[in-house]
Formats: sequence, structure tokens, C-alpha cells
Amino acid sequence: MTVKDKVIEIIAEQAVLEPSDVTMDSTLEDLGIDSLGLVESIFAIEEAFDISVPFNANEPEQSDFDISSVASIVAGIEKLVAEQAA
Repeated sequence: MTVKDKVIEIIAEQAVLEPSDVTMDSTLEDLGIDSLGLVESIFAIEEAFDISVPFNANEPEQSDFDISSVASIVAGIEKLVAEQAA
């Protein structure tokens, strides 16, 4: 399973959707994921990939981690996974 597939699976689970319903262009808002769902998604992603996502749920706009779309989240996770492997 690729990073993209796993991230989509986690996001779909939080949104109570099928992974096929989650597109790379989807925003978390489109998928009905609120701030609590976002935090739960981040924790699940961190656990799945054994990484630390630089995201502050209390001040999301202060974060360097882009959560504007599924594609940006996947790209960010891929970068963190690659950095950890290096």
C-alpha cells in the first residue's frame, strides 16, 4: 500500500466514507471532517507511518503543514516519510 492509499484510507475512515469517495482534490471540509476529525486523522497518520506531523491543532493557521486538500496532505506525509527514511 502506498503512502497515498494509506492516507486516503485513514481520511475516508474519519469521514465515514469509502476510500473511492475521497479524491485528491477533496478538502477536509468537503468530506465533512471537522477539527476533531482532523486531529484524529493526524494521530492515525502519525501512528501508521511512525512520524511526527508538524501540526498544531490549536493554531492550524500557524502550522507549516498544508491541510488545504487531500493532495497537499498526501504530499506532506510523503515528504515526512522520506525525511525519516534518510
